[in-house]
Amino acid sequence: KPGTREIPVIDLGLLKTDRAAFVQAVGAALEDIGFFALEGHGVSAAAIDGAYAEGQAFFARPLGEKLAFDATGNGGQRGYTPMCQEHAKDATQPDLKEFWQTGQRCSADHPLASVYPPNVWPDEMQPSFRPAVDGMYSSLEALAMQLLGCASEYLGQRTDWLPSMAQDGNTILRVLHYPPCKDAPAGAVRSAEHEDINLMTMLVSGTADGLQVKDHDGQWISVPGNKEQIIVDAGDMLQNVTNGLFKATTHRVINPAAGDADNSRYSMPLFAHPRPEVDLTPLPALVERTGGVAKYPSITAGEFLHKRLVEIGLIPADDK
Repeated sequence: KPGTREIPVIDLGLLKTDRAAFVQAVGAALEDIGFFALEGHGVSAAAIDGAYAEGQAFFARPLGEKLAFDATGNGGQRGYTPMCQEHAKDATQPDLKEFWQTGQRCSADHPLASVYPPNVWPDEMQPSFRPAVDGMYSSLEALAMQLLGCASEYLGQRTDWLPSMAQDGNTILRVLHYPPCKDAPAGAVRSAEHEDINLMTMLVSGTADGLQVKDHDGQWISVPGNKEQIIVDAGDMLQNVTNGLFKATTHRVINPAAGDADNSRYSMPLFAHPRPEVDLTPLPALVERTGGVAKYPSITAGEFLHKRLVEIGLIPADDK
């Protein structure tokens, strides 16, 4: 059922003119519905359009060319994942999407260089892909660090509390293509109801409408595509470490109306993750602030991510 509410809109410019007001707005949005739209974000329309153009050109290639970068062997973490491979947790149908994923860049002597899969790039067949997509990764990761710092302050913690978890984190950028779906199997949708796994997501607005966020009363809030906005939401890991003070809210991407079923949709989220060893045990001060009982488990970010990748079908259950 569609709702009449909208997600909050916050302008990043407020951070410079009234930091306390910006911190309050970000924290209140994450505590209420777990989502907000960020305007004045500083990521240029040209950079967004360029990254989308590169993604569109790559996904238009023959399947055989795309499968040269098949990410099946690394759990979809680096390279190309074809249609109908991923599904939402507990969903019976796979999502109607294909995607490219890139992650953290570590120097060869970095302690995590052997932990994170190496990035792969279609440099020979599409040399302009890497600078456009990797540039978007850098811009969105920097933005996520700023917002995580503000979220930390709202929680009464040091500014670097959450950013320190995400420093050199297992952060990933996903370039998504939802193809035309007029012949979709019964019950299959572009992206079934789910919550994000990570700490915080920076979603470059999709090229078409379809994103919906579930409100407290079960109604769905439609979030229109708008390149002037980056959609920000709290993930399950942030919900865990804050003992539910910040909400990881259910969202989905619905199939278009019949008249638009011939059109593709593109989307580009950055999922800001902690390093694998980071402890996500609910912080005692936030347990007290949320009723005095720990509602979420003691678990590391690495354990949390592995469990969820099994649940969404990207790695087999016996893969350690």
